[in-house]
Amino acid sequence: MAEKFTKFDPAAMLETDEDIAIFMADALETGNASYIAKALGVVARAKGMTEIARKTGLSREQLYRSFSEEGNPTLKTTIAVMRALGVDLSAKVHESEKEAETNDTV
Repeated sequence: MAEKFTKFDPAAMLETDEDIAIFMADALETGNASYIAKALGVVARAKGMTEIARKTGLSREQLYRSFSEEGNPTLKTTIAVMRALGVDLSAKVHESEKEAETNDTV
């Protein structure tokens, strides 16, 4: 008998602001721009694309296109969407840089 699979939508699992922050932190750690854009699209769908469009002044179509797998959103769009989602973008020293600093001081 063939197995039956259902389609999984990660947006359904993002119920709290903490869920969203953890999801986005994991995406940002990959350093993969297309993966990060896709993750932002998932979060925007979880929050409601119409609401995000209203808050950013961008059209829903532009948001869907920008944050699709083939999308390439500008930094301005990315920051606007993150702000509308209530998520901050932050910087930290990359792990390989920490290791290099430790090796230099030894």
